[in-house]
Amino acid sequence: MACDYDALYRRTPNALGAPTKAFCNFFSTFDKPAARVLDVGCGQGRDALFIARLGHSVVGVDISSAGIADLLKAAARDQLDLVGHVADVVTFEPSGTFDVLLIDRTLHMLEREDRQFVLERVVAHLVPGGFLLIADETPNLREFRATLERSSASWSIVRNERGVLFMRRES
Repeated sequence: MACDYDALYRRTPNALGAPTKAFCNFFSTFDKPAARVLDVGCGQGRDALFIARLGHSVVGVDISSAGIADLLKAAARDQLDLVGHVADVVTFEPSGTFDVLLIDRTLHMLEREDRQFVLERVVAHLVPGGFLLIADETPNLREFRATLERSSASWSIVRNERGVLFMRRES
């Protein structure tokens, strides 16, 4: 990891700013109440906290203990349904199933094989009809689509544009 996120988070509250606009737009029309959401690489929780404030149950995972500490402090203060795990996303094994998987600019920080492995692992926990929301470097999106196409599930593209890939698991 090129950036020391623990150090960044310790010295900078809300270091990465506001929730990602593409995710805000998605959740503004998402009509499933109390959905279960996994935020892979959640950092201090800019997306996870926004989603939990909408009434969803969120599980966040990040390698930064400082980021997860900030996330949990905000969740407790606002009494949100949010759980945080300090873990490497490559070795983290999600528990249960999710209606939405969110990966905000995390996969590009991993080696290519690890990106594919993490994506395959987390989509195995997505319910049929669930959504995979990825924001990442544009060149990686084709690779992510190819990984999904090799899976046993059927997928439809919801949004595919510069830096954003939203897919829905059909089966």
